[in-house]
Amino acid sequence: MRIIGIDPGLAIVGFAIIDLERGKKTLIDVGVIRTAPELSISERLLEIYKDMEELLKEYKPEHCSIEQIFFSNNVSTAINVAQARGTILLALEKSKIKIREYSPSAMKLAMTGDGTADKKAIQKMLCLELNLDEPPKPDDAADALSLALTLATELR
Repeated sequence: MRIIGIDPGLAIVGFAIIDLERGKKTLIDVGVIRTAPELSISERLLEIYKDMEELLKEYKPEHCSIEQIFFSNNVSTAINVAQARGTILLALEKSKIKIREYSPSAMKLAMTGDGTADKKAIQKMLCLELNLDEPPKPDDAADALSLALTLATELR
């Protein structure tokens, strides 16, 4: 079974592709989609949509784990993330991928046993679980991988 984890954002979208076979988790790819700040919001959303469609066609995941929007004090950032997230959800739905949403605290709890864990603790668990020398960079990619592993653990 193939899973894509997605950490949505307007400037950077983190993604991770893993396979889950007989309880074994294998990292296939991890990275980010970046949009240029000089583009209009609609141009950036279109870029995210097109890049997401390409990823979905290339890797053909059956399941997706995506981060829920959490309350933010910065309203414009929250709106931008919500718009990017909606664009991503559209691409996922169009590809008929099963979607599971996780709050940041639910992902932290699944990865470390502590819903308030910091990024360092989560990234340490990533490395242990997938036998990585170091966590993916940037943090958006590592977060996407954590989301994919959270769903893999649930589906196991």
